[in-house]
Amino acid sequence: MKKLLFVLFIYLPFLSVAQSSPKSPAEFLGYEIGEQFSRHADVVNYFEHVANNSPMVSYHRYGQTNERRPLTYAIVSTEENLKNIETIRQNNLKNIGLLNGDATQKDIAIVWLSYNVHGNEASSTEASMAMVYKLITQKQEWLKNTVVIIDPCINPDGRDRYANWYNMVKATPFNTSQTAAEHYEPWPGGRPNHYLFDLNRDWAWATQVETASRLHIYNQWMPHIHVDFHEQGINEPYYFAPAAEPFHEIITPWQRDLQTQIGKNHAKYFDENGWLFFTRERFDLLYPSYGDTYPTFMGAIGMTYEQAGHGRAGLGIDTDEGYVLTLKDRALHHLTTGLSTVEVASKNAAKINTEFQKFFNNEDLTYKSYVLQGEADKIRALSQLLDKHEIQYGYLASGKVSGFVYKEQQKGNVNVTNALVVPTSQPKGKMVKVLFEPKAALSNPLTYDITAWSIPYAYGLDAVASTADIPYTKAIQTTTKNTVDQSAAGYIAKWNSLMDATFLADLLKNDIRVRFSEKDFVNNGIEFKKGSLIITKSDNKATTNYDQKLISIANNHNRKLYATPTSFANKGIDFGSPDIKLITKAKVGVLKGNYISSLSYGEIWHFFEQQLGYPVTSIDTDYFKNIELSQFDVLILPNGYYGGYLDKDTMESISNWVQQGGKLIAIGNAVAAFSDKKGFDLKENKSNTKEKDSTGNLTPYDQREKESVKDFITGSIFKTQVDPSHPMAFGYNDTYFTLKLGSDSYQLLQNGYNISYITTPESVSGFAGEDAKKSLENSLVFGEARMGQGSVIYMVDNPLFRSFWENGKLFFVNAVFLTNNNKFRL
Repeated sequence: MKKLLFVLFIYLPFLSVAQSSPKSPAEFLGYEIGEQFSRHADVVNYFEHVANNSPMVSYHRYGQTNERRPLTYAIVSTEENLKNIETIRQNNLKNIGLLNGDATQKDIAIVWLSYNVHGNEASSTEASMAMVYKLITQKQEWLKNTVVIIDPCINPDGRDRYANWYNMVKATPFNTSQTAAEHYEPWPGGRPNHYLFDLNRDWAWATQVETASRLHIYNQWMPHIHVDFHEQGINEPYYFAPAAEPFHEIITPWQRDLQTQIGKNHAKYFDENGWLFFTRERFDLLYPSYGDTYPTFMGAIGMTYEQAGHGRAGLGIDTDEGYVLTLKDRALHHLTTGLSTVEVASKNAAKINTEFQKFFNNEDLTYKSYVLQGEADKIRALSQLLDKHEIQYGYLASGKVSGFVYKEQQKGNVNVTNALVVPTSQPKGKMVKVLFEPKAALSNPLTYDITAWSIPYAYGLDAVASTADIPYTKAIQTTTKNTVDQSAAGYIAKWNSLMDATFLADLLKNDIRVRFSEKDFVNNGIEFKKGSLIITKSDNKATTNYDQKLISIANNHNRKLYATPTSFANKGIDFGSPDIKLITKAKVGVLKGNYISSLSYGEIWHFFEQQLGYPVTSIDTDYFKNIELSQFDVLILPNGYYGGYLDKDTMESISNWVQQGGKLIAIGNAVAAFSDKKGFDLKENKSNTKEKDSTGNLTPYDQREKESVKDFITGSIFKTQVDPSHPMAFGYNDTYFTLKLGSDSYQLLQNGYNISYITTPESVSGFAGEDAKKSLENSLVFGEARMGQGSVIYMVDNPLFRSFWENGKLFFVNAVFLTNNNKFRL
């Protein structure tokens, strides 16, 4: 294998010398594909072997997972193409304007095949080994005008979790009975990655190391076709393109047409072999964070292929239709569609290049610029996301911008200062439209995922979508350099963003005592809002060199500290006021295991470890009922289904702990566990719909699904009212846009604090059925109910959902550290 040094990036090959002919997977592994589940290390070893024994394959490492497994990809083509691979790659980028200059060749297709994004949909990684061998030994003709990039396993941690478990428990020979233990994965299953995120919903948000690493390479290749290999239930045969409605409006007729051509080619092979399949159902192309939609919005033909099987199937399982579905069958079907995709690409290579180039012409886009302003930290967080996608942006110091005003939901004029400008007059302009558009057009509300994700709402920024090309400049990066002031009575830091929260977490971990203000005040002539952090000399007398330690941490987090010579306020409260409270170095526990959504638990786990940088203790449901809760200050219940778990004795134990000063945070469906329970001040909103007519439901069979959408909310954004005087809302103003994932609705608290709530339930983006919206009138989003000395905090909407709703995260931090902070743990 040749070591390739690219202009824009450096490949990290495993080995570098080509030798003799490569072995087949069976010869190398010692078993036929489908007879065993291969461990990730075996897959890496096989691709390394092929690359070192074939001039048609180069193999590279693009990252490492949280559990230290390599993330890899192979480039497969003719020997001649591999010798010129950098020229081919650059020609593709020049063709679409991502590199300067004219392309010297426009007739080579680039096909990217992604395998095993869900760890327990494990047949595709087996197929990837057969795929590379088949291409270089039998399909060389296709490779003359095609480059095939193979990522054999997007999710190595999840795959090995599944494969190691299955290899450990399976019977020999394998047991095909659906009741056999080998067909029942334990919690959390192999589907997610280390932090239990669904990587197939992370493409746009890139919160996970696997995604961010992959995007760095993907965006330097910009393939023409991308296939994401999956598995579905054991009784569904095989799904392939064309996709289902709704299609996002930016998808071109050519993209739809080539999907159909590819699907028909697959159908030819499936029909010849007597294999069943279906198309144009279930899997739509709307939400931008999938392995089919993200590439599509980047100009590719993005497709999902779904094979029957999933984690239940193992090496073989009895289906409900009376046949045994084997791993051999599943891998063979994926091999067939993969080869068929490359075949169509090869036959249409020149046309694919021509149409790919057309996609990047963005003259017809209505909005030419998206202009955003708000807290500098939120602007910075958004710019970091744009950098991951290599989307261009700039800054506008000041000016008046006309267009659609997001906050007001109407056209208007806005005076902006220090604003971020994201133009659509750039090669990736269509992706900009998708991510920033106020409201995606919906041809069908029955979608596979959420229907709203608009970045201005997600990041809590005021935005204008303008039909004008707004001029902008590149900003100069600045860093904060605080210095020690030995005469200072203390230092004050503002509280507006998650970056402020990570600063606080670092201070607490380093045993620096911190206070926060529950009232506005003026000190040393500077105004400070509620939530401002105050670090005093008097609180930190026992800490050696506290000033130097504090300054170092503040500079590391790029936080501005305001040194003050006195704790006496010009206006408002002094440092010793009862309304300036010490922040507890809270001991936080989070529940995991059976009854808990693994995704929700993973979001919390990832947030504490990778974003906030603060320790959290995970407690399994297997032994939670036996632990002493008094060792924790905060207990978090992730989204889950607690009806069969929180029995009378457990609820009494939790209630007693709260009354003695504990803080319970319930997220999503966990809130339901406390509805109508004595002392918890929570009741569901009952539906106002009339009882069905006594004649029964006369809706026709084929219209039931369509009629049911009246009760649905499919990931929709709603404007909420906020009580900014409550500590859980510090850092916010009086409105907040929430992402509502479902139609669950609770009454406003009668005795507690309604911190965020919906008064007029009108969705600002995304689909919400009429009946579902009615039930949201005067409904709770975030609230606090006091019980004795402690609190129960209800987060009906999950602010950590997929970790992309950036503007909700400070609510969560406030709930942990600032809300009802009446005791200090030494």
